Amino acid sequence: MRSVARAVRRMPNPRLTGLGCGVFCGVSMFALAGLDRLLFDASPALYGVLFLLVSALSAVWVRGGDLASAPVVVPIAFAAGLPLLAEGEGGLGGHLMALVTALAMQAGWLYGGTLVAGVIVTVRKLRLMAQRAAEREFERERGDGEVRERVGGPEQVRAPGVQGRPPYDHRPVGPRAPRTPAQPRRTVPRGS
Repeated sequence: MRSVARAVRRMPNPRLTGLGCGVFCGVSMFALAGLDRLLFDASPALYGVLFLLVSALSAVWVRGGDLASAPVVVPIAFAAGLPLLAEGEGGLGGHLMALVTALAMQAGWLYGGTLVAGVIVTVRKLRLMAQRAAEREFERERGDGEVRERVGGPEQVRAPGVQGRPPYDHRPVGPRAPRTPAQPRRTVPRGS
């Protein structure tokens, strides 16, 4: 068990943006579909298992701010590699029908990979929210007598009982001078 934990810690920890996650999934599935076609004669089961792996990796590697993008791009990536596995005859129409048929026949793998990505993203989001709540609670409980305030820039720390400087000069504003009424514009007739 410890060796697995060490291996997981040594794995690369890239943080992909939403677009990077989509590119990673799409390129990976297209390349894996090509390898599947070359080496295993377009095995749909192998393609499905590889899709589950790519779905899990994309959900783990997407950065915290783009977590919602992983379950969205995963099904698109599944469809990106499928044209290499679908064998159609009779021109473009035949290839499109083969693609739709392959997509319908492999829907279980598609839903499974999307579910895997969704579960991983949900767990990561819950952990991130709990971590942020714990940090806020720690800041509240720290209670070392300092009051932190943010005034138009980075946080400033001041001792208790000391007045903070206002963010702008509080000069009293007197009555304004009345405006002059608007004067009509002089216009030149168009035909001149």
